[in-house]
Amino acid sequence: MFVTVKARVYTDATGVYTELPALLTPAGVLEPLLDYCLHRSHDRSLTWMTKVNRSVRMFLEYLQTNPAERDTYRLFQNFAQRLYTGTFDRQTGLDPSGLCWAPRSPQDASHIVTHLTDFFDWLSEMRPEAAKVNPRYAGGAFDRQADEAAYQYRRSKAFLGHTWAANASPAETGHRVRGQRLPKVENGEPPAFPEERFEELLVKGFCAAGRTDYRGMLITLLLHGAGFRESEPFHLYIPDVFPDPANPRQALVRIHHPSHGTAPADWRDERGRPRKGNRAEYLAQRFGLVPRTELMDSRHAGWKGGMHDGPYYKQAYWFVPEYGEWFLQLWHRYLEQVARLDRDHPFAFVNLGREPVGGMYCLGQYNKALAAACERIGLTVGKALGTTAHGHRHAYGRRLKNAGIDKALIRRCMHHASMESQEVYTQANTREAFAALEAAAQRLRGKHAGTLPASGLSLPGIEHND
Repeated sequence: MFVTVKARVYTDATGVYTELPALLTPAGVLEPLLDYCLHRSHDRSLTWMTKVNRSVRMFLEYLQTNPAERDTYRLFQNFAQRLYTGTFDRQTGLDPSGLCWAPRSPQDASHIVTHLTDFFDWLSEMRPEAAKVNPRYAGGAFDRQADEAAYQYRRSKAFLGHTWAANASPAETGHRVRGQRLPKVENGEPPAFPEERFEELLVKGFCAAGRTDYRGMLITLLLHGAGFRESEPFHLYIPDVFPDPANPRQALVRIHHPSHGTAPADWRDERGRPRKGNRAEYLAQRFGLVPRTELMDSRHAGWKGGMHDGPYYKQAYWFVPEYGEWFLQLWHRYLEQVARLDRDHPFAFVNLGREPVGGMYCLGQYNKALAAACERIGLTVGKALGTTAHGHRHAYGRRLKNAGIDKALIRRCMHHASMESQEVYTQANTREAFAALEAAAQRLRGKHAGTLPASGLSLPGIEHND
């Protein structure tokens, strides 16, 4: 009944439009939600908007299956509970509502509730008159439903609290008991790519049928050797890479912010004079494009933010330094391939063999290439094993930590905005914990000889073979 589609939104007569995800209902586009996404388009990502659309879609679907519920407090609470419990009957395994929701994790359920809370708060402030009886109100049936839900939510907010599920029945949710919290657990083994296999991945993994994938090797070096996030290399321009003046054998790489980064120095106006501006202006004037963060197709590449170096760029801090030298050698080989192609964009990584040749190389294509490279050297592909793209950023953070780099410097190298952000990348794994305990025990034995137990234990009935 509800489908998320890509919409072009024109807000004036200039011909400029914004591409946003929109929720299509049987009565047309849900305009209040589209207005909300447009309102937040300057500070929220397309990924966030897609998640908000999903949350609103789920709530509207729940409303359609429970039209007789008039108690708004109970409606909101039941919706929150169904996120935790799912909608299937525990005994029969059937779902008469047709929603067919599986139980969601507490984190995912909380995110859905938060998305709806923020949307309803905004809607009740921006359109307070829409929910009242007004014969001139032109909103469609589902627009009215969203407005009414926001109005009722605002009335019930004092009872609901910030998180609706806080008062959910423990017997129903199974996730929370009043006055108690879920036990805390470690996040598991940090999913870092195995360091001892990295060179093999580059040399053998990215070589198939006698052909070397320099492009895949370069992106992987940016992730593993400089700690970039998986989407960031897809914003790189060719002029962003050059020999480091301090070490000409090493590459100096600066990945600029997709919109606010400084345009390349070769930008010229109609008279051939140097032109200055940001990358959003450069893309629009030279190529008729928007930054890749704003594209709603496979060419989309995110930009999480964090801390920038200089005027809106992130510089590669190679560790170990040899990775920067490898990058520059491979970069020259790659440029020989790109020089033969026509491009209608400035991005460094392009399609070499598939159509459109010379077009933007996409994150999805790289993830497939990385998975194939891992499999060629006998590695199983999985996030928990560190063999996906993000595992290389984890390996970079762990490498800095194990080398004794100061936390403040790790924050800078990984372009984090806060010191706490690095903790997930630098936590010890189980093997390191046991190794540290063994080393500490050896030091303690040396300090207190004869007072600690020896490695062998003499008990009755146990034989020892000397």
